[in-house]
Amino acid sequence: MTSITPLPCPAYRIVTPRLVIRCWEPADAPLLKAAIDASIEHLLPWMPWAAAEPTDIETKIALIRRFRGQFDLGQDFTYGILDREETQALGGTGLHTRLGPDAREIGYWVRADRVNRGIATETAGALTRVAFEVDKLDRVEIHCDADNVRSASVPRKLGFTHEATLRKRRVGGKVRDTMMWTLLADEYRGSAAAIVPVEAFDAIGRRIL
Repeated sequence: MTSITPLPCPAYRIVTPRLVIRCWEPADAPLLKAAIDASIEHLLPWMPWAAAEPTDIETKIALIRRFRGQFDLGQDFTYGILDREETQALGGTGLHTRLGPDAREIGYWVRADRVNRGIATETAGALTRVAFEVDKLDRVEIHCDADNVRSASVPRKLGFTHEATLRKRRVGGKVRDTMMWTLLADEYRGSAAAIVPVEAFDAIGRRIL
């Protein structure tokens, strides 16, 4: 009989002082729709997918099912950002696998009425801890539009290094200058990200951080 090596179990649920960051569930579709519908104009300059919004609840359910399938199969890790009571979606984030094995790209967006409250920084800091302490990665990156001052402040606060600004790159159908920020495993312990208060739990609720 051929043995099967199980995939490492990622963090399904991450808790910070103000947030619950967890794998989306189909029942969250109304929360996701409400957050996006309230934020379309805010998101349009920075998130190419916002051009297709608003979409109906069935489309949101299908989207979340795809996120969940990729998550469970270890293909990509998209999370919802919720308040501690889990009654409101505050945005979305992810530890994306598009950089290849041993690295992740953190993406994030925050609903329009919750910007400038440190939610993106708290979220990205928590995911950085999970990336290095749970997933044992070599590198974490954050990419953002060079004109998105709020987004660029997040990796700067957490101790990432601005490696480059890639000029006139096509991203989601738009041509823009893209900033690349990187934090390496051997730099992590000295970074501000390493002291973000975090608890993380696996698929059956066991604490892993």
